[in-house]
Amino acid sequence: MIPRAISRTVRELAKGYPAVAITGPRQSGKTTLARMLFPNKPYVSLEDPDIRGLAQEDPRAFLEKYDSGAILDEVQRCPDILSYLQVILDKRSRMGRFILTGSQQFGLHSGITQSLAGRVAMVQLLPFTYDEVYKKPPSLDTMLYTGLYPPIYDRKLNPSTWQANYIQTYIERDVRQMINVRDLSTFQRFLRLCAGRTGQLLNLSRLASDVGITHNTAKSWISILEASYLVFLLRPHHRNFNKRIIKSPKLYFYDTGLAAWLLGIREAGQLETHPLRGSLFECWVISELFKGQFNQGKPADLFFWRDREGNEVDLLMERGNSLIPIEIKSGQTINRDFFRGLDYWRSYQENDEIRSWLIYGGKEEHSRRNTTIISWTGLRKLMKEC
Repeated sequence: MIPRAISRTVRELAKGYPAVAITGPRQSGKTTLARMLFPNKPYVSLEDPDIRGLAQEDPRAFLEKYDSGAILDEVQRCPDILSYLQVILDKRSRMGRFILTGSQQFGLHSGITQSLAGRVAMVQLLPFTYDEVYKKPPSLDTMLYTGLYPPIYDRKLNPSTWQANYIQTYIERDVRQMINVRDLSTFQRFLRLCAGRTGQLLNLSRLASDVGITHNTAKSWISILEASYLVFLLRPHHRNFNKRIIKSPKLYFYDTGLAAWLLGIREAGQLETHPLRGSLFECWVISELFKGQFNQGKPADLFFWRDREGNEVDLLMERGNSLIPIEIKSGQTINRDFFRGLDYWRSYQENDEIRSWLIYGGKEEHSRRNTTIISWTGLRKLMKEC
């Protein structure tokens, strides 16, 4: 098993909470992580219809079998059990007693908020980080095309074959469970069009029109993709710079491999001239920063900034009262245009000496005035220093 950076966080939380919930997309390694970190706990999968039936019919008797604790896998499949779990945790407070996993934010989050608030620590496990997988850097296009889902690396699978099966399974299984979609092909078209909007401002009305659905349906389906950890919305930062600020979020996929497959990319070489290569690179950088924060059990606190005139900073990291501006460029050759957004943003700050970062597709590290320029292979430096 490839060691996961989040392991230390989960162990520490298990020392201070009666239960720990590990959420994240399907196939991100939640079950593997839980069983590796807590090998002495019984493992119970609520995906198994027989076990789930027992839990639903007599939850008290079911939980009594695991009075000393257990790993309850895919617990959102039996949400009512969380209310009964509250009683057990309150009767005998022992840290790290239950480990819960779940692949859908809605079912698990709402259940914990209503029944287990203060008793459960929650962490989010996304697919591998770059540093977890690669000891020697691959080509940038290979990494973007392959994505970072564990099965591709654990079983050495063909990325396109695995991604095709993953999307089909997701649509046939999870979508049917969460919403009533009469025509699954319409939802799949919606998913592909979302991939085509990676790194762009989310315009729900236009997206709905292109798919042939209502605005409210598009809004609901975006929420489903968020709940399944396929996409995330990067929110704009609203600090007033005496300019009209864009308030719409930007849409990103957590995994570039899935986004690339949905775009019809079937080999790494296609990315070299693909019009969305820069968007996929931006998507990868931001998702890596999300993973870095989640692996430490911290909120992401990531935003972007853009005004009505199109001036933009790709990413703002909020650190206390400070904002750290970051530009993301996939090109290998540094040019003046890379700094346009940073220079414009800095001109509206009271402190024009504020440090900024540029992450690009080349290999060398540089510096330019107050901007630190790092290669995409050295992203850990930004995470460490910020």
